[in-house]
Amino acid sequence: MINLNNYDYQLPDDLIAREPAKPRDSARLFIYDTANDEIHFDRFYNLDRYLPEKSFLVLNNTKVLPARVTITKENGGKVVVLFLVNEIFKQDNYLLVKGLVDRKIILREKVFFDQKYSGLVIAQEKNIFTFKFYFSQEKLFSLLEKYGQMPLPLYIKKTALSEEKLRQSYQTVFAENRGSSAAPTASLHFTEAVFSKLQQKNIQKFFITLHVGLGTFAPINKQNLSEKKLHQEYYEIDPRQWSEITALKKKNVPLVAVGTTVARTLETVGLNNQLHGKTAIFIFPPYAFKYVDCLITNFHLPKTSLMLLVEAFLRQKKAKRSLIELYRTVIENRFRFYSFGDAMLIR
Repeated sequence: MINLNNYDYQLPDDLIAREPAKPRDSARLFIYDTANDEIHFDRFYNLDRYLPEKSFLVLNNTKVLPARVTITKENGGKVVVLFLVNEIFKQDNYLLVKGLVDRKIILREKVFFDQKYSGLVIAQEKNIFTFKFYFSQEKLFSLLEKYGQMPLPLYIKKTALSEEKLRQSYQTVFAENRGSSAAPTASLHFTEAVFSKLQQKNIQKFFITLHVGLGTFAPINKQNLSEKKLHQEYYEIDPRQWSEITALKKKNVPLVAVGTTVARTLETVGLNNQLHGKTAIFIFPPYAFKYVDCLITNFHLPKTSLMLLVEAFLRQKKAKRSLIELYRTVIENRFRFYSFGDAMLIR
């Protein structure tokens, strides 16, 4: 049984990154070479120096929506909702959307974006509510674009960035498919300059989509561990991209997964052979990765599924150090943590 206390650590408050590095590819890069048990420090713009020759990247091209919005209750009170836009269910003539709510609302209560567009609260599971809207997904997305804010994690307090700046910085430069309630943070460091350097070394890139929601960031509970499942997240891979990915893997070309969301998606398809659907896969030690040879990731919150996935990858690589040992080194050397923080490459 997993002991979550082994994935706890104390982080000085000033190491929580409240805005990204400028430019974004100047973030620090922590490289751990598992074969030689060697650690290197560098900058992300030098990523090409550390990837295996003839390797290829797989990145998540999901696009974050400004999904945190203040809506009005029937009695005139305000409530802040983080809509889980990766959990949208279309019915005959309405839309069902789940959301995290910051204060009390009542079942069967109406909620309003504005005078024209409203919805109904129809279900509750702890602090997750289900809303019914009599309009399309496109209309919901446009309302969020108009009234919403980028869903920065709540631990990023007092950021100096305006909403306009956040809509740029809390988004990858290659974001395409709308549907995430959080950014795939390992990909935030990439720039066209980084991709250009990789291309010069014949390192190809491919894209998959996983819309990020609670499955990625929710705290682990006993039910997760016993059922070996997390909250579901929608994923999709273009058949042509998958064909090229699998062809390269058959030739033993190293695959570099950019982020835990990519690792989850690849391993899900490896298990079920379905190129689209929902994944609830919970990867923790011991786990035999079928696709991932190298992993780029950020530094994660304590006791999370993200830490367990990275630990599982370290063990597969027969690393001499545990993740918590690496984190101690990272903290001692004052790397920046979490969504806007620095990056780690495990090879």
